[in-house]
Amino acid sequence: MRVLKDNKGAIGIGTLIIFIAMVLVAAVAAGVLIQTSGFLQQKAASTGRESTEQVASGLAVIKVTGYVPTIHGNISKLAIYIEPNAGSADIDLNTTTVVISDGTKRVVFSYNSSAYSESTGYSNIFSLTDPWGVSGTRFGIIVLQDEDNSLTSTNPTLNKGDKVVLTINALSAFGGIEERTDVSGEVRPEFGAPGIIDFTTPPAYTTNVVVLQ
Repeated sequence: MRVLKDNKGAIGIGTLIIFIAMVLVAAVAAGVLIQTSGFLQQKAASTGRESTEQVASGLAVIKVTGYVPTIHGNISKLAIYIEPNAGSADIDLNTTTVVISDGTKRVVFSYNSSAYSESTGYSNIFSLTDPWGVSGTRFGIIVLQDEDNSLTSTNPTLNKGDKVVLTINALSAFGGIEERTDVSGEVRPEFGAPGIIDFTTPPAYTTNVVVLQ
C-alpha cells in the first residue's frame, strides 16, 4: 500500500509539472500574440494614414493661359495655375514635375529655383522677368497667394489656401505652340493625384493673352 501511495504522488507531481509547463507555454504564446497584434495595429494605422494622404492629396489645375508676343504668331509662354486639392497634405514643388505634349513632342519639366517671383494678386504675370527665364526642360513659379509664407524659392511648399502659377517657356520647349494644336499633360506631385492639362489652341490668336483651359 505504501508503494501505491508513492506512485500516486509521483503521478501527481508529474501532472503538476506538465500543467505548469502548459501555463508557461500559454503565457509565452499570449505575450507573442499581444506583441504581434500591437505591431499589426500600429502598421495598419500607419498604412491607413498613408493611403488617406495618397487619396486626398494632389494638385488641381484651375486655369491655363498662353502669351502670344505678336498677334497671329505662336504661343511663346504657358502659365499653369495650380492649387492643392481640398484636404491635401503639403506638396513640395521641388519634387513636382510637369509633363506636356503638343502631339509631336513630349517634354518633362522640373523646377528651376532661380525662376521664382511673387505677384500681387492677378496682375499681368507675363510682364514679370525672372519666372520666364527658363530653358525648355525647366519651369518657374509665380506666387499668387501664400498667407503662411510656406513658399520660398529654395523650398516651395504648397499647402491649403496657396495658389501659384507654373511658368513654361513654350518657345524654348516646342518652338512655340501653333493654332489648332492639341496639348495634353499633367502636373505630377511626388505623391497624390496629378493636375490634368488638356486643351486645344484656338484657330486664331487675336489677343496677346489667350485663355486655353
